[in-house]
Amino acid sequence: MDTTTSTSAGTPRRVFLSAAVAAAAVPAAGLSFAAPAAAAPPGSTGAGIVPPPPHPQPPSPELRALLREVDPARIEATVRRLAAFHTRHTLSSQDDPHRGIGAARDWIYAQMKESARASGGRMTVEKQSYLQPPADRIPVATRITNVVATLHGDTDPNRTYVISGHYDSRVTDVMDFTSYAPGADDDASGVAVSMELARVMARHHFDATLIFAAVAGEEQGLYGSTHLANVLAKRGADVQGMFTNDIVGSSNGQGGAAPHVLRLFAEGVPTSETPDQAAIRQAVGGENDSPARQLARFVRSVADNRATGMDVRMIYRRDRYLRGGDDIPFLEQGWPAARFTEPVEDFRHQHQDVRVEDGVQYGDLPRFCDFGFIAGVARVNGATLWSLAKAPGMPADVRIDSTQLTNDTTLLWQHGGSTPVSGYDVLWRETTAPEWEHVVHVGQTTQVTLDISKDNVFFGVRAVGRNGMRSPAVFPVPQF
Repeated sequence: MDTTTSTSAGTPRRVFLSAAVAAAAVPAAGLSFAAPAAAAPPGSTGAGIVPPPPHPQPPSPELRALLREVDPARIEATVRRLAAFHTRHTLSSQDDPHRGIGAARDWIYAQMKESARASGGRMTVEKQSYLQPPADRIPVATRITNVVATLHGDTDPNRTYVISGHYDSRVTDVMDFTSYAPGADDDASGVAVSMELARVMARHHFDATLIFAAVAGEEQGLYGSTHLANVLAKRGADVQGMFTNDIVGSSNGQGGAAPHVLRLFAEGVPTSETPDQAAIRQAVGGENDSPARQLARFVRSVADNRATGMDVRMIYRRDRYLRGGDDIPFLEQGWPAARFTEPVEDFRHQHQDVRVEDGVQYGDLPRFCDFGFIAGVARVNGATLWSLAKAPGMPADVRIDSTQLTNDTTLLWQHGGSTPVSGYDVLWRETTAPEWEHVVHVGQTTQVTLDISKDNVFFGVRAVGRNGMRSPAVFPVPQF
């Protein structure tokens, strides 16, 4: 196959790939492809083609060193301290210095402020509060307070990535705000992930902004995360990824043990989908190519490796049956978001009064947490945040030309954010394949034509930074 290229940004590039070869699904490494005039990104073969699958993106020595800083002992201390506030129920005391959600809030804030000291002023910490009027599971007006640590990006600060855990807890009766509710797994574990990564990452510089949050009101109805999402929307933040870590405290459950497996729930049909978008999806497909699914594929490509010690199991649904989490308000804003959860749950240790019944201990106690496992969860989150915030932002306005009936494919896009790029990758796969199978680096252009029928495969476009790091892929929408 032959190639004609131009290295000037924004100039159309036409790449001729054999339709017969593509249809036969010959591995990309076996294709003959002349190198583009622009330099191929690090990790490519030098011929413009990265062997399939275009995964993984190996961790750099700097990232490996950062992940080694994640401390299981600190995580354990955080979980045990949060459990010691007796209850962190959203309706519990906000003024008692030793018990209740207010005491927990103030302790988290102090710890986050201490972590921020290492940032040289780049990390700010706030108590983000609002007064919630009476509503479902909120019988009286109640102050909801999130603790939010923001590590501001150096060159592309509006591009934002968020991780969170919720620091409120509960027992069997969701309205019982006085009983002992240690909430170790649900969700001191997730808060510990957020706090530990704030500590570890505060000393590092990133292009984009990272937010480490401990939100309240989750058990009463996602109130804190909804407020956080609304605040970011009003600020005009470009949230390109959000993860909630909820029930990430143990690898042992009633169904067995999986000590190195972490579930990642990612929705297919977008929560925010409009009727017009639904009509397009029904016509051309893409049920498995939502922004959340692309983000989840990215997680697997950068965090399912020896550096984290974890296997990321992607689950094709928004959440478990009868459950929901703090990613939902971000999905409602149209932002990519997903949920991390332990592999096998023990429901005796969630939403339960602390008691012994028929010789069985019930209740969400620290003794049932696996702090080495939580450290692995933190490393997955850390590898993901690092790889997102060191890479360029996702391409913007990615479209597939559907104005004519042709047997090739023309893709068009715009540069996203202010981080410089070395070029772009175009990915494709069979419509029945769960992961990207092939990729071609097309250089610094914003338009490309491939001699592959758009009717037969799914495409994506991702940005490649000058450091070789890649953004998540973006699924194109038709241009009529």
